[in-house]
Amino acid sequence: MDIIRHDDGSLTIPVAPAPQPENGTGDAPPVAQPSSSTLRPGEGGYIEALAAWDAQQHPDRGASVSTASGREEAMSVVHAVAEDPKHVADAVDALDDANASAEALRHVLVGGNPSVQAFASEVAEAEGGDELAPHTATKIIGQVLAEIDARPE
Repeated sequence: MDIIRHDDGSLTIPVAPAPQPENGTGDAPPVAQPSSSTLRPGEGGYIEALAAWDAQQHPDRGASVSTASGREEAMSVVHAVAEDPKHVADAVDALDDANASAEALRHVLVGGNPSVQAFASEVAEAEGGDELAPHTATKIIGQVLAEIDARPE
């Protein structure tokens, strides 16, 4: 089962079934079927699941590399979407190099929660305004990556 990203930013992830104890009769225990769970921004494991979802979208892509210009634009686009969440496409349109910004955002996700918190602080310092909560920054990063990835190359 693949990870599924929903429009609200939530992710449906596969969950491995728990091992079944032997039933004492010597018969093999029934095979449990895999199930799924839904994670929302801010919940434990969400950032890691979002990074896994992003990697799932492009399995042939190598490790993310963040450039200074890509990170600056990434901060700008996250700030723009935080200010006006209904215009993600417009914010992405304003990027000079959407791919460099996407790589910078992926690099933030790979670092997990501490990286997202540090990035949210950098966005507030560079762009002004209040610092985003890490779960809000993560949700915005997911929206921006989904918008960039939906565009033809």
